[in-house]
Amino acid sequence: MDQKDDFLRTIGYGEAAIGHLKAHITPAYPRNYEIWYTYAAGYNQSLNKALNALLRNSEMISAEDTARIYEEFLAPHRFGDRVERIGGKLSGELREVVNAIDSARKDALAYSETLEGASGDLARSAKDELALQRIVETLVSETKDMATRNVDLEEKLRDSKRQIEELRVSLETIRNETLTDPLTGLANRRCLDQSLERCIIDAQSNNMPLSLLISDIDHFKKFNDVYGHQTGDQVLRLVATAVKQNVKGQDIAARFGGEEFCILLPRTDLPAALRVAEHVRQSVMGKELIKRSTGERLGRITISIGCAMLRPGDTSDLIIDRADQAMYLAKRQGRNRVCTELDVAQQEGSQVA
Repeated sequence: MDQKDDFLRTIGYGEAAIGHLKAHITPAYPRNYEIWYTYAAGYNQSLNKALNALLRNSEMISAEDTARIYEEFLAPHRFGDRVERIGGKLSGELREVVNAIDSARKDALAYSETLEGASGDLARSAKDELALQRIVETLVSETKDMATRNVDLEEKLRDSKRQIEELRVSLETIRNETLTDPLTGLANRRCLDQSLERCIIDAQSNNMPLSLLISDIDHFKKFNDVYGHQTGDQVLRLVATAVKQNVKGQDIAARFGGEEFCILLPRTDLPAALRVAEHVRQSVMGKELIKRSTGERLGRITISIGCAMLRPGDTSDLIIDRADQAMYLAKRQGRNRVCTELDVAQQEGSQVA
């Protein structure tokens, strides 16, 4: 990422955060600043919705509100707490299942001993009708009790299976939340980093191509400043939709940060990646943006895209850097276009010559 552009973008978010702190007479404690910085950057859709709801109902947001917003949407321990809580419930359910099975094993052993005893009694009392009747009645009673215990066990195991499945789904949901960008629904930077490392290993092990696209929304900061963050969020979702529509199979689309998006293309060489990039660029340009609150037509959004392909000995940082350089070359050449790392090399060669 270009350091100057990154500086200007993040300073803009910071200045907006300070503005919100001043407007709401909120102390600039780190957690309060983080709330408004996150709001300005648009990284957390749930947080933005909660704050926007508060802003619609009141001109001022109280210290209690900011504390609640932080704990609900930003507290670093929130995922850990949820995992620990669900893990505790899961452990409890598994203990119940183990205890139920152990109890059933003991019941079965006792019933087996009863049958063995009855067998001996039957042999000894073969000519005593009254004794035989008592033995049979005991066996019938024990069998009924055993059947009842088996029904109870089956019901408990079914209930435990249902609860364990619900807990498994909850854990999967938490896992997905940690790997998904809440605003766009794409993979987040953490997921991208993990996937890129995994894909590099796969590509190098199997001698297969791997390409990476990095795109940036043209003039996004200006657009955000003019129309506001809610419309800016709409733009990000629009671009994310266009990206999703042009990935398939094992391709991975992610929000790289801010208004930048990535597409990881396993088993795809540079010419094929260039075609995907062109499809994405044209798809974004083909969508007209309409402001939801007023129905106002705001025109069309464009993006600039850079492409790079994995080289022998590459690391994730190296391929990201080359794709990033190609994307900034597309910006310098007029925006709304696709450039590859070959274009960067060609330009550098011509400058040297």
